Amino acid sequence: MTPRGILPVSASLDQRFAEAMGAALGPEFPESIALAVSGGGDSMAMLTLAHNWTHVWGVRLRVVTVDHGLRPEAAAEAEMVAQTCAELGWEHATLRWHWDGQGNLMDAARRARLSLINDWRGETRDVLLAHTADDVAESFLMRLSRGAGVEGLSAMRAVREVRMGPDAPMRLVRPCLSMRRAELRHYLRVLQGQWVDDPSNDDETYDRVRARKLVARLEAEGSLTGADLTAAAGRMARASEALRARAAQVWSDIAAEVPAQRCGDLLFDQTAFQAIERDTQLRLLSAALRYVSGAEYPPREAPLEALLDRLLGGGGGTLHGCEARIERGRIAIFREFAAVQALSCAAEEGALWDGRWRLARPVPAGLTLRALGEDGWAQRDRQADLPVPFHAVRSAPALFDGASLVGCDALQPPDEGALFELCPFGHGAPDFAAFLRSGPASG
Repeated sequence: MTPRGILPVSASLDQRFAEAMGAALGPEFPESIALAVSGGGDSMAMLTLAHNWTHVWGVRLRVVTVDHGLRPEAAAEAEMVAQTCAELGWEHATLRWHWDGQGNLMDAARRARLSLINDWRGETRDVLLAHTADDVAESFLMRLSRGAGVEGLSAMRAVREVRMGPDAPMRLVRPCLSMRRAELRHYLRVLQGQWVDDPSNDDETYDRVRARKLVARLEAEGSLTGADLTAAAGRMARASEALRARAAQVWSDIAAEVPAQRCGDLLFDQTAFQAIERDTQLRLLSAALRYVSGAEYPPREAPLEALLDRLLGGGGGTLHGCEARIERGRIAIFREFAAVQALSCAAEEGALWDGRWRLARPVPAGLTLRALGEDGWAQRDRQADLPVPFHAVRSAPALFDGASLVGCDALQPPDEGALFELCPFGHGAPDFAAFLRSGPASG
């Protein structure tokens, strides 16, 4: 490769990349963009495409590789990426992660990868990921096998905003979604580029590997192609956008507003909710559970359907770190106390509790931020007329000085200034209507 120079080009692929970048970032491009490059064929091809593209648009590249510490070869692969970046004249950083053995490995690695990149990127807004049309097709099959609905079957979005802290949101950009994996590898071979093949890509214990091989078998039989699956995922994405708009409009019609209730819960008018179509009921309930819990992913379809049936029958239940019940003609979705009972932190500036709440104003030093709980409820003003029932307010944020309650917004008069504020980055949108329109985190 020619260091720092323009590499030979594949006109169609380079043109498609430029068009995708223009659609995602134009018309005024940022001074710098970041690229997440693992060393595999997809990401190394993306690096080469981006390198050629910058010579036209003058954007600075910053490249990052995350070493998950799961394979001994990973360090050498990160070094290969670093060497390539040095030849091309771009900044490179290797970030390392160690799995603690808790939870699902693939999900934990993905979360850690995003968190590490977000901390590293600084003021750079856009981070390029090398997902391809093959990834879209494989994800479609994987989610179909799990019984996913329209939202789950939707294609990955070319641009998705992610909030992971108080700083400006990170934008994930996928400029290679129209490209096949084989095209990108051919591009690298023509340019005599290098990449590594992760042996785990052939390990059929992983769902994605099985889906990949299934796509290949379907294509070989001539019955269904990866392009067919990708197109179906695209149509699902369009349908999902329309359904999200419908849900946001319904929310504006059936939201039950209670200004004094500052627990971060959501209230639907029961009669109006029961009158809407079931798909929108499920969509609103799923989004409400995610919004109130701060969870990244929606609940599974089967337990969600079961909870909806109980609510429509006048009952309730718990799911996804939330409790749902009927009270005084409203469907209330609030934080489950068991999910926050053990959470506490020092009440300091910038402190974030339950991933959603932070102090709205300065408070004396030495206080603790935790859930109100039964002990805090017992210290309330018993003469006050509280619109918030015990089962909802006990999981609300409260300030304590040792065991003594200092304040809890849900117990205070509505005209008194709030102690806490819901953080927009706790759930990716400043209010529930915006959250409904924003779509799923996984897209």
